Amino acid sequence: MEFFSFLLDFILHIDKHLEEIIRDYQGWTYGILFLIIFAETGFVVTPFLPGDSLLFAMGTLIAGGNTGLSIWVMLVLLIIAAILGNSLNYQLGSYLGMQVFKEKNKILKLEYYHQSHEFFEKHGGKAIIFSRFLPIFRTIAPFVAGVAKMPFARFTFFNVIGGVAWIFSLLMAGYLLGQIPVVKNNFEIVIVAIAVFTFFPAIYAALKAKFGKKRVAEERGQI
Repeated sequence: MEFFSFLLDFILHIDKHLEEIIRDYQGWTYGILFLIIFAETGFVVTPFLPGDSLLFAMGTLIAGGNTGLSIWVMLVLLIIAAILGNSLNYQLGSYLGMQVFKEKNKILKLEYYHQSHEFFEKHGGKAIIFSRFLPIFRTIAPFVAGVAKMPFARFTFFNVIGGVAWIFSLLMAGYLLGQIPVVKNNFEIVIVAIAVFTFFPAIYAALKAKFGKKRVAEERGQI
C-alpha cells in the first residue's frame, strides 16, 4: 500500500518530484527519464509507471527555462527509449508467450491480455500506434504483438511511428502549453485530467469485459 500511495503522490505532484530530480541529479535527469520511459514500455509488469503526465510535466519544466535541460535532447532520448522499450517488450512476448498471464494474477490479469488482443485484432498494426496513448494497453500491446508472432519488421514500422508521435505530442504539448497562466496555475488539475482522459478507455474496456462475462453467465444460466 505504501508503494501505491507513493506512486499516486508522485503522479499527482509530478512537477514537484521532477523538480527535485532535476535539482539533485541535473544532467543525469536525461538518463533517469530514459529509464522510466524504457521500463514503462519495455516490461509488461510495469504498466503502473507514469508516462503521459511525466512527458507533459517535463516539457513544462524545460519551458520554464530553469532546468538547464534541452527540450531537443530530451525529445530524441525519450523517443529512443520508447522505441527500444517496445522492441524489448515484443521480444519478451515472442519468447514467453502466454505464460505470464494468469487468471488469478492481480497485475497481469488474463482479461488484460484478451482486451489488448481484441484491440490488436480490431485495429491491426495501427493498434501499436493507438496503444501508445493508452495506459496499460501501451505496455501490453507490444507484448501481445510478440505473442501473436506479428512480423518484427512490420511491428517496428508501427513502433517507430507510434513512439515518435507519443513522445513528441506529449512532451511538446507540455513545452508549448505548460507556461500558459491558466495551465500553470492549475497544473495539478491538468495532470489529473490527463490521467483520467488517458485511463478512461482502459477502465471502459475492463468494465465492458466484466459486465459482458456476467451477462453471458446469466444467459447460460437461463438456458
